[in-house]
Amino acid sequence: MPPLTAADLGLQTCHVCGLVSRAPPGAHGSLCPRCGAAVHRRKRDSIGRTWALLIAAYILFVPSNLLPVMRTASLTGTQQDTIMSGVVYLWVSGSWPLAALVFFASIVVPLVKLASLTFLLVSVQRDSAWRPLERTKLYRLLEFIGRWSMLDVYVITILSALVQLRSLATISAGPGAIAFGAVVVLTMLASKAFDPRLIWDTQNNDDA
Repeated sequence: MPPLTAADLGLQTCHVCGLVSRAPPGAHGSLCPRCGAAVHRRKRDSIGRTWALLIAAYILFVPSNLLPVMRTASLTGTQQDTIMSGVVYLWVSGSWPLAALVFFASIVVPLVKLASLTFLLVSVQRDSAWRPLERTKLYRLLEFIGRWSMLDVYVITILSALVQLRSLATISAGPGAIAFGAVVVLTMLASKAFDPRLIWDTQNNDDA
């Protein structure tokens, strides 16, 4: 016998105040009796909105890696660096741990997030019952690491402040940094738009 879920019992949770209330029979959503916020058993248009945000992130991922993320102007000239050229420079100059950290946070993590969200969306749309617990853990991991994906933007901001104070050179963010920041924000929004309960809905349907 499959375990009962909150949806089976007609219960729903308010995403604003956390109150668990009973949904009206036959209705997909209602208003929270405590705070008045709209409450739905599942996030509305979750798959469609996640796909839209994810595709936009895929598109912006290209310029974020091809355009310069940092411009450095000094007495010796002007230099522009992409994410990868910055990683190569750090590696060649001997800063191997920092090069590895920037490579992991700026290239590996965004790619893994994009691929993982794509996998979750496809598996839900195909009504896959494969390892729902592991897929749920994967989603939680994506939520956790998402906020650390903007390491490059943080580094550029700190470097800009330090160098500007010395008045010997100037560092500014290039268009690649804007695209990269947009990729991070879009993947975070896509992760928020995805409803992980859809994974278990498929499992329950198969068990039934």
